[in-house]
Amino acid sequence: MIELKQRVSLINKIHLFNGLKEDQLAGIAVKFDEREIPAGQIVFKRGDKPDGFYIVFKGKVNITRPGTGKDQDVFIWLTAGDYFGEEALVENRTRSATITAAEDTTLLFLTRAHFEELFSKYPNLKPNFLVAIKSHKLARATKFSWLGPKEIIYFVARRHKLRLYQSLVVPFLSLIVPIGLFFWGTLVSAVTPLALAAISLIFILGWITWNTIDWSNDYYIVTNQRVIWLEKVIGLYDSREEAPLSTILSVGVETDQLGRMLDFGNVIVRTFVGRLEFDYVDHPNQAAEMIREYWERVKSVLTVSQKEVMNNTIRQKLGLPVDKKQLPDLPPIVTVSKDLAHLPLWWVAFLSLFTLRVEDAGKVIYHKHWIVLLQQAWRAMAFLLGMIALQIWRGVFLWNSETASFLYRNAKDALRPDTIMVALPMLSLPFIAWLVWEYVDWKNDIFMITSDEIFDIDRKPFGKEEKRAAQIESILNTSYTREGIIAYMFNYGTVKITVGGAQFDFQDVADPAGVQADINRRRMVRIAKKNEDAGKDDRERFATWIAAYHENADSFKKPIIVPKDDEKKN
Repeated sequence: MIELKQRVSLINKIHLFNGLKEDQLAGIAVKFDEREIPAGQIVFKRGDKPDGFYIVFKGKVNITRPGTGKDQDVFIWLTAGDYFGEEALVENRTRSATITAAEDTTLLFLTRAHFEELFSKYPNLKPNFLVAIKSHKLARATKFSWLGPKEIIYFVARRHKLRLYQSLVVPFLSLIVPIGLFFWGTLVSAVTPLALAAISLIFILGWITWNTIDWSNDYYIVTNQRVIWLEKVIGLYDSREEAPLSTILSVGVETDQLGRMLDFGNVIVRTFVGRLEFDYVDHPNQAAEMIREYWERVKSVLTVSQKEVMNNTIRQKLGLPVDKKQLPDLPPIVTVSKDLAHLPLWWVAFLSLFTLRVEDAGKVIYHKHWIVLLQQAWRAMAFLLGMIALQIWRGVFLWNSETASFLYRNAKDALRPDTIMVALPMLSLPFIAWLVWEYVDWKNDIFMITSDEIFDIDRKPFGKEEKRAAQIESILNTSYTREGIIAYMFNYGTVKITVGGAQFDFQDVADPAGVQADINRRRMVRIAKKNEDAGKDDRERFATWIAAYHENADSFKKPIIVPKDDEKKN
């Protein structure tokens, strides 16, 4: 039986109930029923009528929906502190997914009647639910390939629509131009004004479409692992800045008079290295509470993890079995899978010369994109291609000439090759050497990630070498940018890594989102390992004391006999 105090403590941490006092929370908590769901049992199915609202008190459930194949597609996992079932109740529709217990689970269940009573009694809670529902819908409608397999989006939002309307003011006012040209052309029966009206109308409609898509491509995201600001301008710019939840210092809200009237504002997430600003967010206070909730949850998980490590250490000292819990799934390492078995060896060898990502013995090495090589070596290539073109032209000339040939006899009647045909390859050697030098210089720029460090290595051929390194667990913030249509088309950019007071730039790497995912995954694995090893000596020492006490507990319980005065004298 879950005690009332535990229920109140749980719902008080959930952002949906933000703004209620403790006595009000207690009044709500008593109306929740306790339900024990064994592993594998279905809580409700897609298409069922909504019967109530659920909170996971203990255990884990998964949400499934019809997939494209025979199997259902698991798209989210919920654990203690998560909730589900509110959308169908608020929108008065059937269930949109199937909920199944992934393990033995304890749920708190609020009936539909009590849920509706909650809304009528506390109308200030409705915006909390609406923000959550809107966020969940947007998360389902949007696919982010860089998320981990079980990384959960808790909050996602775009800028407030006012920001879109502001960007559309000038384009809509510009419609006066084609309208005026149309009336002018109609009045004077002229084709030119009508043509100009059509051209300007197409341009303005394209402008409106561009601004709308540009607004819809920017996202603010909070997952169970990180806070993310995603910004994209189609064909020109693409960036993703993020920070782990564990690096958050505070979450605040900034609004002005207009923002308070229309309920939008800026949510400021401050981290160790600066801040992420979610500007023009709808319902900013509710959004900030959601971020705080999951930030607090991460901190509590770390505390529980430390206690679990301590518990395991004591059990080891006492010779008891230890259950090693599996680490949570992390953002995936993006791998490049290519089937090279069917390719000829010479082609495989050629491709290896321009490989941009190599994973070997636990380390990943990145080279700059081959576009950078072209930018560096185009002059050498141009001269070399010019020499080759001259060689071909001379060969064609000699082939078609009636007086000249590839070989001719000199004054001593000895055969000699054509001087130009011999000179051109010799003159090409410096350009070949120049091209090789540019290739080696490109190949020597290395960005490397190991299990515990990141490296930025810049080595000039026959010159100096610069090498910067940092511990991977010291990374505080990562972001990436793709600037310009060329970088966008060929998917390369710069990954910026903040380490303490320094910054590492992995410049012009292919698939910067994948590189960022590599870094974040290895960083999180390293931090998890470091947290597990932290204070190991102290844990061992303390566990030894506990084990010694446990083994001698009976002797400590024996009564202490105090000798009498005459016995002391004897």
